[in-house]
Amino acid sequence: MSQVEEPRANSKSGSRSTVVVSLAALGSVIAASSCCLPLLPFIFAAGAAGTSAFIAQLRPYLLVLSVLLIAFGFYKSWRAKQCNCKPGRISTFILWFSAIVVFVVIFFPQVIANMVADLLAGKS
Repeated sequence: MSQVEEPRANSKSGSRSTVVVSLAALGSVIAASSCCLPLLPFIFAAGAAGTSAFIAQLRPYLLVLSVLLIAFGFYKSWRAKQCNCKPGRISTFILWFSAIVVFVVIFFPQVIANMVADLLAGKS
């Protein structure tokens, strides 16, 4: 009897989904931290306070979403290795970079806020 081989997953689609998950995690952590670090404060000064107040209420959910998306990204990367598909260097780098950013934002939000405030004030 002949065995029927299952088609292997396309390594590009696995790599692409890992990149999308990593970028989604970065997006959610940026949204979560926007309560403390309004983006482009000089352009959106009028709406930043209202947006920050609204997003501050969503911060715990956005941080949980970030952690879940990072975990899903690592699962997809691990799963790709199980299917004999090697994840690309860029997707692996983005996944690890996203994980580090999420970790830093979750555990050191005030340090980041102080660094950005000093940067915007022109201090070295």
